[in-house]
Amino acid sequence: MRILLDECLPARLGRDLVGHDVSTAPKMGWSGLKNGALLTRAVTAGFEVFLTVDKNLPKQQKLAAYAIAVVVLRCATNDIADLKKLVPELMKKLSAAKRGEALVVG
Repeated sequence: MRILLDECLPARLGRDLVGHDVSTAPKMGWSGLKNGALLTRAVTAGFEVFLTVDKNLPKQQKLAAYAIAVVVLRCATNDIADLKKLVPELMKKLSAAKRGEALVVG
């Protein structure tokens, strides 16, 4: 599965998502893009899942308009130590991720 990490997430998180092709918004040259533009580029580039900690994104965007699943990670901080605690649950939920919908992990 192709996964895009939002720029607010540490790139190191991608190492823990074993078996998935993970990239980051900054690595793709998409730093600073607004959510709608970022989701559009992600879909065009073939990403299937967008990971973020932005809990407001599902409320601000009409996700059904995008052929990508959005997974919101809920944790105390976006520090890698806190995020790693969510990886087991995240790995389970990735298989249930549907394009145009949001999932919450944590």
